[in-house]
Amino acid sequence: MEGADEPSRVPKVLFTFNSREDISQFATGCDADVGGTSTVNFELDESTAKPSDAGETKASSPHDIVVNRPTGKFWGEMRLAVRPGLEGKIRGGYAGFRSKPRPTLFGELTDDVSNHEYLALRTDGPITTDLWQHRLFFRRDDGGWEDVFIPFKDFVLTNTGELVPHQVQMYRERIRTIGISLLGGNSGVEGPYELGIDSIRAVNVEDVTDTSAFEKVPTEGTQWERPPVL
Repeated sequence: MEGADEPSRVPKVLFTFNSREDISQFATGCDADVGGTSTVNFELDESTAKPSDAGETKASSPHDIVVNRPTGKFWGEMRLAVRPGLEGKIRGGYAGFRSKPRPTLFGELTDDVSNHEYLALRTDGPITTDLWQHRLFFRRDDGGWEDVFIPFKDFVLTNTGELVPHQVQMYRERIRTIGISLLGGNSGVEGPYELGIDSIRAVNVEDVTDTSAFEKVPTEGTQWERPPVL
C-alpha cells in the first residue's frame, strides 16, 4: 500500500563544509555591520585534510572524531567597543554565520526534519527577527573534533535576542536557515575566537553517541559559560 511505510529515520545531512562551494552557501555578520568593532571570517580550512597516503586514523572513543578533509572555519576578534559617537546607542560583541535562503522557481527550498529528534553538529572544540536558539555545550576543550547533539524540542523562540514570552513548538517541517552566533556582549568577554565545523545533520536517538551531555548544567567557571548560540 502506497504511503503505508513508516517515515525514514535515516540521518539527514543538511549542510557540509568541505568545499568552497559549501562555504559560499553561508553569509556572515557581526556588530561591525552596525557600528561595532568586532571582526568575522568564515572560510575553508584545508589544513584539516590529511594526505591520502596517511592512512585511516581510528577514533579512540565516541567523542574522538577523525576528520580527514577540508572543513569550515569560523573565526575573528570579539570586541565590545563601538565606533566613536555610538557609545550607549548600540551594543557590541557578536558575530555569526548563517545559511543563505535558497530560492527556486517553485518557491524557497526548505528542509523537513519532522521525523528527526536531534540537530547534530560536527565541530572542533571551543575556543527574520524570530529565531530558534540553543546554546552549544562542548564536552572537549582540547581542540579535538566532536559531535554535538541538540534536541529539537529544547530550542527556544527568541526575538532580537530576547526570549518570546509565549513559547510555541518549532515548526520542523520547513527549516529555512541554520546558523551559529557568538555572543560576547552578553557575558562581557572579548578576544579572538575560532570554531571549526564539518557538517550539520538531523538525526534520531539511535544515532546519538552519548546522551549524558544533555544532563549537564552549565556552572560558574566552566567552559560552558560562553558557548556559541545556534
